[in-house]
Amino acid sequence: MKHLLTSAVIAIASLNVTQASADDVRVGYETVDGVEIFYREAGDPADPAIVLLHGFPSSSHQYRKLLADLSDDYYLIAPDYPGFGSSDFPSPENYSYTFDNIAETVDTFLEQKGVDNFSMYLQDYGAPVGFRIATANPEKIETLIIQNGNAYEEGVNPETWAPVTLLWENGRDAEYEATLIPNIFSVEGLRWQYTHGTRNPDGILPDNWLLDHQAMSRPGMHDVQLGLIYDYRNNVAKYPEWQAYMREHQPPALIVWAKNDAYFPVPGAEGYLRDLKDVDYNILETGHFALEEDGDVIALRMRNFLSKRLAR
Repeated sequence: MKHLLTSAVIAIASLNVTQASADDVRVGYETVDGVEIFYREAGDPADPAIVLLHGFPSSSHQYRKLLADLSDDYYLIAPDYPGFGSSDFPSPENYSYTFDNIAETVDTFLEQKGVDNFSMYLQDYGAPVGFRIATANPEKIETLIIQNGNAYEEGVNPETWAPVTLLWENGRDAEYEATLIPNIFSVEGLRWQYTHGTRNPDGILPDNWLLDHQAMSRPGMHDVQLGLIYDYRNNVAKYPEWQAYMREHQPPALIVWAKNDAYFPVPGAEGYLRDLKDVDYNILETGHFALEEDGDVIALRMRNFLSKRLAR
């Protein structure tokens, strides 16, 4: 099943880049503590590294074009977390699906791949994974690229998150969680996450939510993902720790924040201006998955930002 899904991901991705660019993007697996992690990479490993950390419900597929666009000057690597995309989906009896453990897996993956110093692209779930890595290894982080990767309480939209915060308050309950499944995991629910707030919803590639739906429909997946959603409360509790890391270590940051994100509104982007001194701040008129509509803009902003802050 895993390799069938991988083939579908690669085939679809190849339709969205030029042939020359498609040749620049490579795929593979790295075994981390018995779990096969699928990844995409592009560029020369001798160039400055950018680690691309994906959100929910996506995978490295969300970075397919960015990998090709920047591979002439940078080495980019984008892993799929366990249970996401084309990585292994081990039983919860064999793998603990928490943000702490996923971050540890990604950190070990990077060590095994020899990625020792790097910039991080943080989007959605990529923020809690990436900030755990950064606080544990601040010396490894060269810059942050933050695209609706939240680290501030004001960046959590109380209206959109209300069903989830109710789950946090009352604890996991199968009957209540069953009411969340249609909005979170249905084709229409997944489509909404990609198209809400975009300038041209009909222009967003449907393969995004169709691939996600296939991955999220595997037996046992809903329970695992709802467990991660419940665990997200521990991310909010860590916001002060992540803010303290930024104030102390002052990584240069590029903010490319989607203004119309229903989950993480602009006040979340503004929070970084309080804690960081070197911020390239950009608000984009699009939705949660900003690369789908403003990928070219973000790639250009990244080139300009990184060229001024990374020694080559």
